[in-house]
Amino acid sequence: MSLSFLRDREFIRSMLAIALPVAFQQLITASLNMIDVLMVGQLGETSVAALGLANQIFFLLILFLFGVTSGMSIFTAQYWGKGDVENIRKVLGICLAIAVFVATAFTLAATLIPQTLMRIYTEDQEVIRVGSEYLRIVGLSYVMMAVTVSYISVLRSITMVKLTVIVSVLALGLKTILAYLLIFGIGIFPELGVRGAAIGTAVGWTFQCILLLILVYTLKTPLAANPLSFFRFSRPFVTNVLRTSMPAAINEVLWSVGFSSYNAVYARIGTDAIAAVNINATIEELVFVLFIGLGNACAVMIGNKIGAGEKNIAFEYGRRFLMIGVTVAVIGGAVAFSLRETVVGLYEISPSAANNLRGLMLVFALSAWLKMLNFMLFIGAMRAGGDTRYAMFTELFSVWGIGVPAALIGGFVLHLPVYGVYALVLLEEAVKAVIVFRRFLSRKWIHDLVSVPADEPSAVPSTPEIAS
Repeated sequence: MSLSFLRDREFIRSMLAIALPVAFQQLITASLNMIDVLMVGQLGETSVAALGLANQIFFLLILFLFGVTSGMSIFTAQYWGKGDVENIRKVLGICLAIAVFVATAFTLAATLIPQTLMRIYTEDQEVIRVGSEYLRIVGLSYVMMAVTVSYISVLRSITMVKLTVIVSVLALGLKTILAYLLIFGIGIFPELGVRGAAIGTAVGWTFQCILLLILVYTLKTPLAANPLSFFRFSRPFVTNVLRTSMPAAINEVLWSVGFSSYNAVYARIGTDAIAAVNINATIEELVFVLFIGLGNACAVMIGNKIGAGEKNIAFEYGRRFLMIGVTVAVIGGAVAFSLRETVVGLYEISPSAANNLRGLMLVFALSAWLKMLNFMLFIGAMRAGGDTRYAMFTELFSVWGIGVPAALIGGFVLHLPVYGVYALVLLEEAVKAVIVFRRFLSRKWIHDLVSVPADEPSAVPSTPEIAS
């Protein structure tokens, strides 16, 4: 493949203008999350395991919200390419209605039946007790988080990335400082352990939501309108938007429940195993900073080009992002591998947990490029092109047809160590990559959604074409 596009200054400038702020925001998020786990890690393996498993509930919610908001951002990016602000606001209204409804359900579950939720993942009573305390507190912030995620997604799709970065960095800083003071009982603050981490997280999300809304209106952004106007949409408009966006949400739910199932298997291998998995996840998150920055830039730039009627350029952008993304992931994996012993030395964990962590980091380092390939194809290209149904069926097949059975067989039949199960699960990434890359080359994923009247069906195919 030709690398001549590296001389395309407009492309590089647009990519960096979106990717760098998003990547910086994710870097701050990942770094501070790692600090959270590092602080809790000083309390022992039980606390690390409890925090990680309790956050599986948050993980399910945030992935569903990511699916909804990224599905909606398909439209907002394409509407932005056409300069249609009114319909961008309507899409935000639909997004907010769904996100708040689902977040409310998660809040009720986390605050009323936290022990039941924790028992899905572990039988360790101390882990259940500590995790339940965390859930009861952090669950109170889920609705505020849903509103925040909705606004951030739309602001990114209309290229207002810097605003989201500023707000996120300030909120994450507050969250981390408050968590530190409350986990260890610094100064006048009580020593609350894992509950202190929960209070920091809840306060951080609440602060971020309030600050973001204030800035959206004081800076007179395109979203600074009467909130009631967000909900003045017709039934055909809602149907057209949901036809494309809800498969993206279902896609994320299928993936997140599958991923959560993997963690349930890891937890039953042992507390030392799930503690190692949770620590490794913070390292993966740091490398994923690069994934998310490039993926967001890819989605926004492709969506804008499709909305402007430039489909050939949209495909070319997808090709360029794939090449850049895989190269960056190989480098990121190499760096992660080189830091294995340094990471192990940061935590107060048992020798068995340390050995598991080394194995997990090795497997991740070798597979980072494959995960980046799928991320860029799914989130960057296919979703921006409105090909959400095909993506949903592919995810359903790969996760539940390959990944979950592989985890169950590896953990309970072959009795592999946790890093062996983790490696076996990656079979689903390999199969998915083959299927989706062929779809990408076919160009069938490119759909101009915003040029279709809201009361007419979109051009998205109604059935999957896995063999295309």
